[in-house]
Amino acid sequence: MSRRHLYNTLDGLVNKGLRGLIAYNPALALDEQNRVVYNTAYDRSAVSIISGGGSGHEPAWSGYVGTNMLAASVAGDIFASPSTKQILAGIEAVPSDEGTILVVTNYTGDCLHFGLAAEKANAKGHRCRMIICGDDVSVGKNGSLVGRRGLAGQIGVLKVMGGASGAGGSLDQVYDLGVAVSQQMVSIAVTLDHCHVPGRTEHAQSGVDELEIGTGPHNEPGYKKLSPVPSAEELVGTILTYLMDESDPLRGYVHFQEGNETILLVSNFGGMSYLEMGALVNELLEQLDTKWKICPVRVVSGFLETSLNAPAFSVSVANVTTAAESCSYSADEIKAFFDVRTDTHWESMAGSQATRRPRREQFVRAPSSPRHAIDSTTDLKVDPARLDRMLRTACGKLVEAEPDLTKWDTVMGDGDCGETLKSGALCLLEALDANVAGSGSVGAVLQELEEILEGKMGGTLGGILGIFFVALRTALVDNFALVKDGGDVTKLWAVAVHTAIENLSRYTPAKVGDRTVMDTLIPFAAGLSANGSFDEAVDAAVAGAEHTRKLKPRLGRATYVGAGQETDQDLPPDPGAWGAMVVIKGLQTGL
Repeated sequence: MSRRHLYNTLDGLVNKGLRGLIAYNPALALDEQNRVVYNTAYDRSAVSIISGGGSGHEPAWSGYVGTNMLAASVAGDIFASPSTKQILAGIEAVPSDEGTILVVTNYTGDCLHFGLAAEKANAKGHRCRMIICGDDVSVGKNGSLVGRRGLAGQIGVLKVMGGASGAGGSLDQVYDLGVAVSQQMVSIAVTLDHCHVPGRTEHAQSGVDELEIGTGPHNEPGYKKLSPVPSAEELVGTILTYLMDESDPLRGYVHFQEGNETILLVSNFGGMSYLEMGALVNELLEQLDTKWKICPVRVVSGFLETSLNAPAFSVSVANVTTAAESCSYSADEIKAFFDVRTDTHWESMAGSQATRRPRREQFVRAPSSPRHAIDSTTDLKVDPARLDRMLRTACGKLVEAEPDLTKWDTVMGDGDCGETLKSGALCLLEALDANVAGSGSVGAVLQELEEILEGKMGGTLGGILGIFFVALRTALVDNFALVKDGGDVTKLWAVAVHTAIENLSRYTPAKVGDRTVMDTLIPFAAGLSANGSFDEAVDAAVAGAEHTRKLKPRLGRATYVGAGQETDQDLPPDPGAWGAMVVIKGLQTGL
């Protein structure tokens, strides 16, 4: 849990947040005293839909105010319901000739204050109704009088209701639609750790090797703690069992069967990376298909309803087919309401899904590119066993060095150097297992290295090494005459390595002393060229890598972060230079 905030007090924070939020849509207005955000361009002849709750869940609900969604939202303090007076102000801001529907999540404060506001609005002559959304399956059917807790499934309810209102639906039609969809929605949340509220000192915190399933969006404890932490695949399996297994006597709230049209909503609580959320959605879709025979017709993932900075998420599934059976709209109409465009935060997550195609069709194979044929008349051949041994030794040493390389690159750069080099080493080991060195062909090995570098190793180092090895292979072919009649192989290698370094210098300004991989490669090439001694060239490479401990970074990301700019600061070696040295030493060891 991160305890660091830009604003370290809650004083005025909610209002400041609302003031900033409305900037993206000039049609929005903010009643600061009542924390009501409303759409000044709303249609008075359409049903006005209003929602709200405690702050800290942004973009819920102010971020959904706009055309074809909410007419207004009302915000309370952090994790606290707005007052009845605030809600009444919201109702008065967007009066409707057709009627108003208040849609809230099932929490006691929200239900009481929105309920009282609805009663008062009706007493004033408004036609006001209220829908309470409870979709959390972790609150089982175990005699609780409160009912299911509200999670981010409610945002899906708001979306279809907003679409129906924008299409001219009557108060009865829009209300019945909201009830039907909310009753066919199931959700559950998972928390890796709790959120941190600015200005507060006491917070719950999860254990090092545990997560909670069935948590709420206000730091409430979960239904169950899981320790040790399961794999993502196992966790998704557990989540979907809670959501989809209607035979569960406590949690079988919605009936699903093969062929039902469903909507999947995955909400980031604020602290999950987009990368992991994408992988989570993929796993959910895979298991829904293979284990439950369900292929959602709409998929939305993002910051639907957050919990400040919590590293947590919720998963919701709505059965559109069965919802259509309980209202006047068909499943196709409900999907159309879900698809209709808004001018709200919703658009940052929903994409364009009106036209769907099978998920498998979205995955394509990269076109195969034929490898360059190796000319046996200019291909350097060596003892296959020795070649295999040298390469395996070098790869093994590089894999062993990965933790140090990653640590050093985290200090001085972006932390990817160790993993990049390890990935390449593991790929080459796989190729060796497939007998790439079996013929003793240096050309075949270098070609395999090119494939690995171009296809599996990104980043600056991958690019540099890719250029180097392409140039090296070409130089070995171009200068093969040096060994054709029993000439010195060491001389061929010296010329080839020197040529490769020269070619590489066209693409990078790095020289010795710049604290890069070139601090190893250039001395190695110079050592080979000087007297043809591989051992002396290795010694020069080692000395070059060691010397980077004393150098200021002049190129690469290390120059941006400011690390190592102080001359008296103790520095680790440059990870790229060290990695190259480890490989060269490994080749020597394997001779």
